[in-house]
Amino acid sequence: MLQNLHIKNLALIDELDIELGEGLNILSGETGAGKSIIVGSIGIGLGGRFGKDLLRDPEKDGLVELIFTVDSEAVREKLSAIEIETPDDMVIISRRVSGTRTVNRINDATVSVGKLRETAEILINLHAQHEQTTLLKESRHLEIIDSSDDRIEEVKKTVAETYHEYKDVCDRLSSLNMDEGERRKRQDFLQYQIEEIEKAGLKEGEDTELEELYSRISASHDITEIAEDVHSVTGYDNVSSAGSMFSRACQRIRELEKYDNGEAAASLINSLSDIDSLLNDFNNDIAEYMKNMEFDPELLRETESRLDLINTLKSKFGKTVPDIMETLSSLKQEYEELEGFNETLAELNEKEKVLFKRLKAESDKLTEIRKDAAEKLTAKIKEALLGLNFSEVIFYAAFSETENYTANGHDSVSFMISTNVGEKERPLAEVASGGELSRVMLAIKSTLADKDETPTLVFDEIDVGISGITAQKVADMMKLLSKTHQIITITHLPQIAAASDIHFLIEKTVEDGKTHTGIRRLDEEEIIYEIARILGGEKITESVLSSARELRTAGPVN
Repeated sequence: MLQNLHIKNLALIDELDIELGEGLNILSGETGAGKSIIVGSIGIGLGGRFGKDLLRDPEKDGLVELIFTVDSEAVREKLSAIEIETPDDMVIISRRVSGTRTVNRINDATVSVGKLRETAEILINLHAQHEQTTLLKESRHLEIIDSSDDRIEEVKKTVAETYHEYKDVCDRLSSLNMDEGERRKRQDFLQYQIEEIEKAGLKEGEDTELEELYSRISASHDITEIAEDVHSVTGYDNVSSAGSMFSRACQRIRELEKYDNGEAAASLINSLSDIDSLLNDFNNDIAEYMKNMEFDPELLRETESRLDLINTLKSKFGKTVPDIMETLSSLKQEYEELEGFNETLAELNEKEKVLFKRLKAESDKLTEIRKDAAEKLTAKIKEALLGLNFSEVIFYAAFSETENYTANGHDSVSFMISTNVGEKERPLAEVASGGELSRVMLAIKSTLADKDETPTLVFDEIDVGISGITAQKVADMMKLLSKTHQIITITHLPQIAAASDIHFLIEKTVEDGKTHTGIRRLDEEEIIYEIARILGGEKITESVLSSARELRTAGPVN
């Protein structure tokens, strides 16, 4: 859910920090108080236009930051699929305008606005006037239908598997679509490539071993110089070297035995003898190490030549030796197919016919189930719309076939709607009224409440043009939806305000000759008073307050 909204230097806002909560979050206030700025800020945070002209003070940075908590495994998986991590089960989206530059961040990482929008769509739906939402995209309509019926998933899987088999055969046929001359030319080239790889006689891991050997050979001069210096300092060839000095010290310390047979003297003699022995072993080891660093110049040339050959093959056929060998296998397969061209062509053509027939049958089966699911789903959505003051509504899913088969079948779907008698049905995205569109979205969301995984829904202008029993129905539906989603909405209606779990009052004040928009969370008594203000206007009587309390405590309308 959206846990926190932080706004700085935007329109009439100097700085606001809003802590939202679960359930139904209501925002209300006098006309012109700045309610639309709050929802507009959310839209900016989700990737909407954020220009310098929106800033309160153009000399300062503007900031919108949204902090989301993620407690759904399904949502975490969707975010992970687009490489968005959720440290501490949180996602922080921020947008800052500085001068002419807008910086978009997710969890402190700078991202493109496209990446930001892709992430936001998983976390929140904003249903505001002229706001394009995921539900308005026709590509989502098919997904909505598919999510509404458990029968569809298994058939979709079969269609996808059949499609990929069919596509693979089609691609192979396409690669064989050439005349005799082209085919022979291709075979000659394949033969040349196959021989080039096979002649190299590659072995797995050989490149790594050669690179290590080449590194040692190239550095052998420097290594030998260091080793010789250490050998000289620790050896026995020079009277001032460590080995010679330790040898003399050992001879000298053994003279203690003439005068002292105690344990302390014996311990010192043994210790020094051990050190001398270790130093002698070390000196022999480093001498042997130097011998191993003596490389034949011919070995260097051979190593360089072999590495050059392997790197040339890597540049042509793959980044690693296993990749090259995999390419060799593919080249041989293609060569064999061309060698037996007529047989291969006949076999693939027959396979293509069989797979296309199967793909068509499975896709037709998928279409049939989808249409059945769509009929049931749109009937439920229409029923929800009838309860939201759409008395003559028509709502259905219009199916058409895509030009080509895909891994998702051959269906294209658009939700069609008419909200007035005699009015032609239009695609859902063409519904003009912001309030009308918000109520359509509410009906769809409430119908799909148990399927929709988007945690937060924001509704603006959802109460435009309604009142009375319809307003109560909208309130009841929003309250029901808030059991499974976080809902954030602006309202001017007491019925919707009375259903709140959390209520914020947006106020406009004037300080030092400047207008400011502020927001504060109301306690229970303040909620009653705000409902009364919406009910009664400027003059709030005890009777109005009583009506507000009754509305606040009343249950849903049956």
